[in-house]
Amino acid sequence: MSDKIGNVWIFIEQEAGKIAPVSLELVSKGRELADRLGVKVEALLLGNGVANLAPQLFHYGCDKVFLAEDPRLEPFTVMPFAKVVMDLIREHKPNILLFGATLKGRELAPRVASEKLAGLTADCTDLSIDDFTDAKSGKEYHDKLMQRRPAFGGNILATIVNSWDDPQMATVREGVMKLGEPDLSRTGEIEKVQVALTPAETVVKVIERVRADKTVDLRSAQIIVAGGYGVGSKENFKLIYDLAEALGGEVGASRAAVDAGWIDHDHQVGQTGVTVRPRLYIACGISGSIQHRAGMSESKKIIAINTDPCAPIMSCAHYAIEGDLNQVIPLMIKAFKAKQN
Repeated sequence: MSDKIGNVWIFIEQEAGKIAPVSLELVSKGRELADRLGVKVEALLLGNGVANLAPQLFHYGCDKVFLAEDPRLEPFTVMPFAKVVMDLIREHKPNILLFGATLKGRELAPRVASEKLAGLTADCTDLSIDDFTDAKSGKEYHDKLMQRRPAFGGNILATIVNSWDDPQMATVREGVMKLGEPDLSRTGEIEKVQVALTPAETVVKVIERVRADKTVDLRSAQIIVAGGYGVGSKENFKLIYDLAEALGGEVGASRAAVDAGWIDHDHQVGQTGVTVRPRLYIACGISGSIQHRAGMSESKKIIAINTDPCAPIMSCAHYAIEGDLNQVIPLMIKAFKAKQN
């Protein structure tokens, strides 16, 4: 392996002194990729008064944190962040640079990639290291980042390899990378970064910020009751809510139910929604397309309720109930409440 290979970098998204969960997931994944390459994991931590967040990054696998603190870096605006990130890239030449596929990541990553003339793969759901031979030129590439993402409306999974200049850049969906266990004894190096910004890069000013919290947090839910197109109507989704309330869980949904307008997109599970790993996932009237299963297949226990015994969801369920959810769900609620009493 060449000694010139760069390190694995993670852009750390933070808000109000709290690191975004996707950034910690990427640190965990970055640790895996770096170990495969024999390089270090380094984090880019930008903001003002955020030095106290560095130890948490070390606990999850970072070897080094580039710390850029400046009042002009709060709140987030893309031009100052892009300038700081580009200055660091030019100086240190990383091999891989990962961002969360969030509002901030989707704004910052393309700007950095454009200025660096580097490739960027958006909305990845899996990353690995492997060799690659270009079928057209016959050129061999070693230890390249395999970037997998849904394509053609989520109907296939494409593997993309970047043969452009490093860094190999990708944005990664929230929840798809498994969060590792923190090692509280782990420490690392902090390198303070000199922030050099011109008036042109700070011309955009945030006048007012309006924040609306999500109505549901499926990623941290331990019990999820999800409804699909088989629920039948928006009104019938009350059954899903009733079962979730009885079990102390959250309500999820398939894309078909969301597209039908029966429930908000925040509840959508799958490749075009969120990826979840609850202790219990109950799929009600969900056919179980590969796109949906990709978002919930790692649930510890899966119960499927469907009138079609051949529905794909039934084959991946630990317990499959063939029946009408309008009859099955009330019986489940009644049985659970009886047990509670």
